[in-house]
Amino acid sequence: GLSQYSSDPRTEWDLSAYSTREQVLEAMRNLRYKGGNTFTGLALTHVLEQNLKPDAGARMEAEKLVILLTDGKSQDDANLAAQTLKNLGIEIFAIGVKNADEAELKQVASEPLELTVYNVLDFPLLSSLVGRLTRVLCTRIKEKSNKENTDIPVNTGPQLSPTDLKISAVTSKSMHLTWSPPLRPPKKYRVVYYPSKSGITKEVILDGAVSSLRLSNLTSHTEYLVSVFPVYDTVVGDGLRGVTSTLPLSSPRSLRVSELSHNSIRLSWKAAQGATQYLVLCSAAPDGAED
Repeated sequence: GLSQYSSDPRTEWDLSAYSTREQVLEAMRNLRYKGGNTFTGLALTHVLEQNLKPDAGARMEAEKLVILLTDGKSQDDANLAAQTLKNLGIEIFAIGVKNADEAELKQVASEPLELTVYNVLDFPLLSSLVGRLTRVLCTRIKEKSNKENTDIPVNTGPQLSPTDLKISAVTSKSMHLTWSPPLRPPKKYRVVYYPSKSGITKEVILDGAVSSLRLSNLTSHTEYLVSVFPVYDTVVGDGLRGVTSTLPLSSPRSLRVSELSHNSIRLSWKAAQGATQYLVLCSAAPDGAED
């Protein structure tokens, strides 16, 4: 499977899309490069939420491996997202090109770093890694497959997943989330939210006994994507997802002009809810316009 990312990750094809080597190579030849920002944390969250699910082709019994290819320093918290994947038994290999931050690659990658971190000066040099990386990946899969009880499923069915996400009390700066907990209470919830167009991914960790959250300090008039994941000791349930937009900031209304003199006027208006200050701009009308 393959996803590209900038400020908005995009799945190019799922794990179940192709069944032969030739099909994958042909898809790679037809791939169009996606330029833009470097929100690596958002990309890793996308892989967990979208690409490592059974309906995207992830098999419960198969080892989960993610290969991250990046040419820059992440503009969001890649380490936090990577840690979530690693806690679920998903192994991460980090490959840096050009301006990649090697310290960040080492933070994101799984242990042992001498097998999972690679860095080259330019894209053509990536070809020199193919042979070694292929051998390492195959060996790691065999090693993990030979251990008992090491496969940690990402999807565990409805009995471990919350339902009925409701978003209410939406204002220009906040919204309130509630959901129905699963039959088996989780150890904690992980709530991830971010603007749908572009912006920094944020997350909140809640105790498993809590089933509501108020998100605050949001940007006005902005569409937000929200996901709620139940986290257990060894598994994570299916996430709930929702989308809603914050309200625009309220505007002053009913502007009135009175008490005109040769050098002054009085203005009055109906207040804008929540405003703490007003900026009043005044300029002379252009020639020919009404005074």
